Amino acid sequence: MTPYAEDPARLGETRLPDGRVLGWAEWGPADGTPVLLCPGAATSRRLGFGPDAVRALGVRLISVDRPGLGVSTPAPGRTFAGFAQDIRHLTELRGLGRPAVVGNSQGAPFALACAAAGAVAGVAVVSGADEIAAPEFAAALPAEVRGLVERVAADPAGAEEFFAGFDADAMHAMVMSASPACDLAVYADPGFEAAYRRALEEGFAQGAAAGYARDTLLAMGRWPFALEDITVPVDVWYGDLDTSHSPDHGRRLAARIPGARRHTVPGAGGSLLWTHPVPVLTSLLTRTGRAAPRSADRHRQGGGMRRAHREE
Repeated sequence: MTPYAEDPARLGETRLPDGRVLGWAEWGPADGTPVLLCPGAATSRRLGFGPDAVRALGVRLISVDRPGLGVSTPAPGRTFAGFAQDIRHLTELRGLGRPAVVGNSQGAPFALACAAAGAVAGVAVVSGADEIAAPEFAAALPAEVRGLVERVAADPAGAEEFFAGFDADAMHAMVMSASPACDLAVYADPGFEAAYRRALEEGFAQGAAAGYARDTLLAMGRWPFALEDITVPVDVWYGDLDTSHSPDHGRRLAARIPGARRHTVPGAGGSLLWTHPVPVLTSLLTRTGRAAPRSADRHRQGGGMRRAHREE
């Protein structure tokens, strides 16, 4: 069976010009094509995806701890623009050029912020947290979620304090309770379960307020960058059984980004990043001019490229 996740091949920390540290983990060949990962809610750098796909496609996957998560230094009051600047510094200091980036779940708006700032060459949004504070979504949100969105807008400090009440166990329980059977089959895999649990524990190691709470406050508010001004290639990926990340499976999100391509995968849920890594990475590499080698043809997953998904 193809593993969903493996331990990182390399771990490290990079000191930014202001003295703060960003932690990172890598998979794949050290001389491969750099692709950044903005991981999901409250998870550290240690949870990668598609290890076989990464090797087959010659990708150097680099997952980055956002400030306050994992080993990255907290940055109270940080912003999307500040994160994009951190990524710009990281790529310059590590000689990564202008890489593409994958944004999963709550990591999606941070990846898009990097694109809006011109810090990356392309984006794959995979099961991405959508801009649910947009007024068009108000009627589609469950009452509990709509209440949180309203609280973020009316009382940001109070909302951030509320989010700081979460811990690794609460986050794990919330994800499991909201996931369809197709996702639970992935999350119950022993290798994935161990990697996810460890990533959550590290994500909360500095306290929720240091990382998760700030991330959630930013993600659940109005995004202060213009999606309409993004000029790099963007793919938007959702499973058609995903009920947690976007009220319309990214239809409005993709429509706001010039040239964005929306892919929906039948029978898939929020675990799409781990069940379909080959089509996600292959499209990202191709659209950013970093075409995958032919060896990838022997490692198709999730139905391959032809009929694995619908593209708009």
